[in-house]
Amino acid sequence: MPRHVSLRAVALSCSDVPPPSRRGGAHPPHPLDIPCPGRHRGPFLRRHPRRRRHPAASTAAPGSASPPTAPARGLLPLLLVGNTAMYALYIGVAGLLLALQVEHVDPAHKVADFGLIAGVSAVFATVFNPVAGALSDRSGRRDPWILGGGLAAVPAMFLLGLADTILLITLAWCLGQAVMNVYQAAITSVVPDRVPVSARGKASAAVGLGLPLGSAVGALLGASFSDDYRRGYLLFGAIVAGAAVLFTARGREQRLPVRPPLPVRAQLAAFTGALKDHDFRWAFIGRALLVLGYFAVSGYQLYILQDHTRLPEGLEPEEAVALLMPLTSVAMVLSTVVAGYLSDRFDRRKLFVGASALLSAVALLIPALSASWPAMLAFAVVNGLAFGSYMAVDTALVTMVLPKAEDAARDMGVLNIANAGPQIVAPFVASVIVSVSGGYTALFVIAAVLSVAGALAVKPIRGVR
Repeated sequence: MPRHVSLRAVALSCSDVPPPSRRGGAHPPHPLDIPCPGRHRGPFLRRHPRRRRHPAASTAAPGSASPPTAPARGLLPLLLVGNTAMYALYIGVAGLLLALQVEHVDPAHKVADFGLIAGVSAVFATVFNPVAGALSDRSGRRDPWILGGGLAAVPAMFLLGLADTILLITLAWCLGQAVMNVYQAAITSVVPDRVPVSARGKASAAVGLGLPLGSAVGALLGASFSDDYRRGYLLFGAIVAGAAVLFTARGREQRLPVRPPLPVRAQLAAFTGALKDHDFRWAFIGRALLVLGYFAVSGYQLYILQDHTRLPEGLEPEEAVALLMPLTSVAMVLSTVVAGYLSDRFDRRKLFVGASALLSAVALLIPALSASWPAMLAFAVVNGLAFGSYMAVDTALVTMVLPKAEDAARDMGVLNIANAGPQIVAPFVASVIVSVSGGYTALFVIAAVLSVAGALAVKPIRGVR
């Protein structure tokens, strides 16, 4: 997948002055105990008198670097470039070239094989993202991890191109997922490190724009190399490596305090402990449900166009992907910018997230009701509007419910399980649904139900409006 999804950050403190602990001991300052400039507080405090909570992680850890007052010049364009390169690889490789490679190796069992490869490789994404996030937290640096993961994408893509069996493809793509999640974990933690809360919506929009732009680039380049996927793999690896070099060369990293290592048991307890936080848990559930529905369908887009959609005469499935992705991308760009601005303007996150998830359900019902090419075009537009808005605003919402600022990357890694975890399940679920039902209509309907459930999951969140 796209991992979305990424798109993950945590707010820094508005003050370094801690209030008295609510439990009798030292405790990080509660953000709403310290007024934050530019934040609408009155109705919010009256509405939630017991859970007085601003962005959960807007408290700075003792000894942490001073919170930024504004994003560094040029940081937002660098975030856009870095995320665009990442999603170009995810879409171009996982969404097109990998499917073509699997079909070339074993055409008779392509659906089951592709589901197996996607599911197993997603396990590596689930493991490596939080681990890499915790390591970058401990080192106090992001740039070395961004650079290392980006450069390692080149040999990983080279090995993937050499694979000629389903087993070797699985192993090579697992390696690719591992290095890309090292890159992703570090770059998604740049926002909480270097962007103040007041600019978080704009930063989330810059990160979110990487998905539609990367999708368009990935689809167009992937279609161009559909007859030579080996060179296509190398090109995508080079794009990520170039973005990593540019980001680390031009970005202005502020070194964070180095943290001592924790015992393995303590680290595992910290990972699971984040889910004990009420708001973080519901944000996790909502993201997981929507991602499960999204990837159950998007992972099989090429096969859907081959076996479900009635394409116009002369239009090949690979060409159809190259047409649909830019269309979706334009819709995503529009909704990402508008939703990010409006959510900041009205200080509302839950409303936009819930509405976007419901719109995603509507989009998924369009190809379920009609297998025509115009229906797929309509699906591409509506789905782009829904997913772009969702990722832009949900990213901002997530930054406001992370439990601790000093564990930003680690907790975002925990949240990434809501991205990568469903991707483990989605290919298997999708292949079973398609096999049992004999087509893709039931898959669209079930994905729409999951999107509705994801919309309902944001309602219990109390600390964000």
